[in-house]
Amino acid sequence: MAEAGFRPAASLVVGTAGHIDHGKTTLLRRLTGIDADRLPEERRRGMTIDVGYAHLALPDGRVIDFVDVPGHDRLVGNMLVGAGEIDAALLVVAADDGPNAQTLEHLELLDALGICRGIAVVTKADLVDDLRRRAALVAEVEMLLARTTLAAVPVRLASAHTGEGIDEVRDALASLPVPAAGDGGARLAIDRVFSVRGRGTVVTGSLRGGAVGRGGMLRLVPGDRLLRVREVQVRSSTVEAADGGRTALLIGGVEAAELARGAALTIDPAVVATSRILVAVRPPAGLGRRPIPAPADADRLRLHLGTAQVDALVVRGPREAIQLPDGSSLAILRLAHPIAAAAGDRFALRAPSPGATAGGGIVLDPLPPRGISRRRLTPERASALTTDGEDARLDLHGVLVDGDRVRLAPDVMSSLGDAAVEIVRAHHAAEPSSPGLALPALRETLAVRSRRLATLDRAAADRVAGQVIETAVDIGTLARDDDRLRDPARPAGLPPEVRAAMDRLEAALAAPAPPPLAEAARAAGCPPDGLKALERERRIVRLEDDLAWSAATWRDLTRRALAMAASAPLTPAAFRDETGTSRRYVLVLLEDLDRRGLLRRTDAGHVLGPRAIERMRERATAAATAGDR
Repeated sequence: MAEAGFRPAASLVVGTAGHIDHGKTTLLRRLTGIDADRLPEERRRGMTIDVGYAHLALPDGRVIDFVDVPGHDRLVGNMLVGAGEIDAALLVVAADDGPNAQTLEHLELLDALGICRGIAVVTKADLVDDLRRRAALVAEVEMLLARTTLAAVPVRLASAHTGEGIDEVRDALASLPVPAAGDGGARLAIDRVFSVRGRGTVVTGSLRGGAVGRGGMLRLVPGDRLLRVREVQVRSSTVEAADGGRTALLIGGVEAAELARGAALTIDPAVVATSRILVAVRPPAGLGRRPIPAPADADRLRLHLGTAQVDALVVRGPREAIQLPDGSSLAILRLAHPIAAAAGDRFALRAPSPGATAGGGIVLDPLPPRGISRRRLTPERASALTTDGEDARLDLHGVLVDGDRVRLAPDVMSSLGDAAVEIVRAHHAAEPSSPGLALPALRETLAVRSRRLATLDRAAADRVAGQVIETAVDIGTLARDDDRLRDPARPAGLPPEVRAAMDRLEAALAAPAPPPLAEAARAAGCPPDGLKALERERRIVRLEDDLAWSAATWRDLTRRALAMAASAPLTPAAFRDETGTSRRYVLVLLEDLDRRGLLRRTDAGHVLGPRAIERMRERATAAATAGDR
């Protein structure tokens, strides 16, 4: 291992493409001095089998990382592992052979992936002396490119054998811009996993989106576990951190068998594990002789995204049958197993048999809506996903829940906010004497309504309802008094007529033998809210469901009971005679005083309880202290 160094310079990842034996690896060797064929069998057979790597340092400090892919038709899957994470393409066409089968297929795949930067090189130029033949080859390549996303790239003639045109190729590569870093955070799609004896597990891939440093933590997707980076290497040199390009990471706490090509290591929360994605699909470029139709509903295809490959079922039902302004069409892909994906990811689709490019495009939503929220899918919302990112995704789902954070689309917030006001006003109309609707009742009703607007579980719906109420109170469309919600146009508290009824009920209960509570409330015209307010304000003391005293009467009865018990054991009969009530009232009062420790029941009668005795001692101590002063 090399000594730790500085963070490497900005890097551009360029992938090769082209037919077998057209000189891709040889051209890279001439440009970089590095043999990208790393496997012994590749060097023995003279052909690239798996993805290989090389790099070229430019005079301005930038570095081009090359991903060399196999050109054999049986190795297209390996080719897409390399092409899935490139910034630009290096298309190679041999001068003595011209565009061939894999030239066309690789071009179709690059087009499916939306690769629009790069350079095309007609190699082995030393084998063709005829200038007209050379010009015709260049024109033929340009015509092919014109039908793809690579239409604007330059075409150069070169010979890795003689060096002809190599400087021009290098200059064209040097003119390619380095992509700007994303704002979501680092992400590395794994393309190789291996163990180093005595060190641990190493993964390699093209780093995107941000820096990864030694000691940092990365999330494995799929898998959702955190892994620590023990060492970072770029082009065989150990560095403190890498911020792009080909990168190798020594990972702690995991065995090589637990990782695989296709997974991702990331800190970007937008990267999720998913087996169902909403995509915009472009039809294949159709460079071959046999035209390939655009993916249709129920087609079974092979999805290539990043370094992952997975079988996919195309879903284009009536709701998804949407054509987008750029000519692509909407579809949902149901995957055979979860992969790592994020909105904006590029992908390619291949038909399994016969193997052919079936299209490509970008991921619009890695976790598309289900259930009720799926009804919100419209052409306008689908089109907005291609440009407006997370805001458009919120508009599509209606509600997005991330842990305790809940975000509502404007129309959902408006609908639920209006509903909250209408529900409270309806409560006022039905119960004019009520100070407002109970908070739990409004929250429950709004939670039910929210589940008619968006796909939510009960817990999420409850959080949505709480947020709607909180917002309504904040903006003043509802007013809150403790656990009640009211129309702000109504004064706070109970209406004057209810207060008057409360006074009448309190007076009716100001007797040692009060009438039944429900009967007294009806007679006084006191509604349930008034009764609750009397209890809350401690103007009445309710000892049983239908038995209550005014607070003043209850305190008087309590004082008389304690005074009698202080002089002699108090019997129910004696207290009945003293108060002029009946045994029913006496027993309820004495049992309440026993329960609160003010009296204690004995065989002889009720005597002072521990709380009453403690109060007497406290009063005596306070009086003595005051006398000493």
